[in-house]
Amino acid sequence: MELSQVRLLVTDFAACYRFYRDVLRLEPQFEAPDGPYAKFSPDGGTAGIALQDRAQMAQVLDELGEQPSAYRSLVVLHLDDLDGYCAEITGRGAELISGPAPMTDRMRVAHLKDPAGNLIELQEWLATRG
Repeated sequence: MELSQVRLLVTDFAACYRFYRDVLRLEPQFEAPDGPYAKFSPDGGTAGIALQDRAQMAQVLDELGEQPSAYRSLVVLHLDDLDGYCAEITGRGAELISGPAPMTDRMRVAHLKDPAGNLIELQEWLATRG
């Protein structure tokens, strides 16, 4: 078994698509700015983040018709240069809600939300203490 993707259900597909493509600079597998589906892959690894139009998926699963009332996911992206990446994405319109700051003695993190309200954690791993 292999993890293929984490799929986020979104109501404003176009805004989320632009956020992952233009702000976070993840590469879409194919151009689909109007949806109803797109998969973005980071430079390393095989798994990706996919967007699915919530209304389309609600046609398959009725219970998805209502918006969630609280956070349902946390997408985590590992980076080598947290400060540099945060400067880049804020320059492209992202708004950090926390950090960059230490989370533990082994990790620094920053948090932001995509246009659908999904939480994103950006991680930079620190060297282990000797």
